[in-house]
Amino acid sequence: MSTLAPASTPNYSSGDITWVLVSTSLVFLMIPGVGYFYSGMARSKNALSLIMLCCLSVAVVLIQWFIWGYSLAFGPSGSWFIGNLDHAFLRDLVGNPSVGSSKIPDLAFMIYQSMFASIAPALAIGASAERARILPTIVFIFIWATLVYDPLAYWTWSPDGWAMKLGSLDFAGGTPVHISSGVAALAYAIKVGKREGHGTEKFKAHNMSNVVMGTAFLWFGWFGFNGGSALAGSLRAVMAIVVTNISAASGALTWVLIDYFRTGRKFSALAFCSGAVAGLVAITPGSGYVGPAPAVLIGVVAGIGCNYARHLNHLLDFDDALDVFAVHAVGGFLGDLMTGIFAEQRIAALDGSTISGGWINGNFMQILYQLAGSSAGFAWTFIVTYIILWIMDKIPGLSLRADPESERLGLDLSELGESAYYHVEHARTISSHTINEASDLSLEKVCVETETTKA
Repeated sequence: MSTLAPASTPNYSSGDITWVLVSTSLVFLMIPGVGYFYSGMARSKNALSLIMLCCLSVAVVLIQWFIWGYSLAFGPSGSWFIGNLDHAFLRDLVGNPSVGSSKIPDLAFMIYQSMFASIAPALAIGASAERARILPTIVFIFIWATLVYDPLAYWTWSPDGWAMKLGSLDFAGGTPVHISSGVAALAYAIKVGKREGHGTEKFKAHNMSNVVMGTAFLWFGWFGFNGGSALAGSLRAVMAIVVTNISAASGALTWVLIDYFRTGRKFSALAFCSGAVAGLVAITPGSGYVGPAPAVLIGVVAGIGCNYARHLNHLLDFDDALDVFAVHAVGGFLGDLMTGIFAEQRIAALDGSTISGGWINGNFMQILYQLAGSSAGFAWTFIVTYIILWIMDKIPGLSLRADPESERLGLDLSELGESAYYHVEHARTISSHTINEASDLSLEKVCVETETTKA
């Protein structure tokens, strides 16, 4: 056994490490939650492919994070734009304190942040549901995480990032996760084109149980998403969870009431789930900076704003299959701006942090800082995402869209060779044979009756 001791032993907190690891598990649960949420909203013939793509997002991004993603997003380079490759292949992470907190090791911070990097592309791919091929999507996720997510995470959370130095506040990922995924969804929807039947057929959620279950996973996991971003088992983490819960609830009720009066006085489960997610998205950037009363207003504004943003599909004539842009890009943007209004010094001080606060503390400039960070994230994401997709679509074998026959059959069978509902497919096959046999018998009967009449 070695008797050599390190020159200095970091003062780690076992409680903080435990909270970060628990939060990592909670955020991981959100990713299959996204899959089930999207799966239920799509048609049954594409249900499994959406769950599979979310699972693939975790696998692809974790490998990217291991190779160079974490180093690019959090490597200490001194650059204002991007990290370095000092931590590529997770070198030199075992014994060092993290860039986020000196009380937790870099390795714990790395695995926690990998969940954020994994969920962002999983959210984005919902816009291209039912017509985007899986192999190109896998390649896209790897490239997108490198060229879009990693720079945005560095700008926002690295001490050397330009947005952090400017003073922009983003506690848990309003810009790196939600604006980036929503805007990427818009670029993907425009580039891949509309689904067959868009504008003439009415696409409806095929399994509301999946939607509700996915929402429950998301809501539950979001406690680790926002509360875990405190990186400590502190009173600030508790407040982040409290305001997250309140915003989700007010967003859900707001969306339900809007649709209640718009759609013939029906309490829609889909409206409830959509509103809850909108409220969760909007509170994310301000969850460690705002109190309970502003959280109610943030949820209400998100419920109204994201609900009406769905109509952009028709106004701008694009097919965002699952309203990812309306909920995540618009919700994230609204949340960023409202953080600039309602961020409070006293909330940040719950764990000893100091900020200038938002408009509520007399700091009007904070709104402009928030606008700068979110607008830059919006522009960078759309331009780079569209360029990635445009180049990929020109490469043989990486064309983005499934062929018309595969799209009609459904991506579950055409891309995976499997189905989410084997009993349904079997029933359809039997029904099809029965109808054909019945048609043949009816035709034979008509022919016999005709011959008898002639005789």
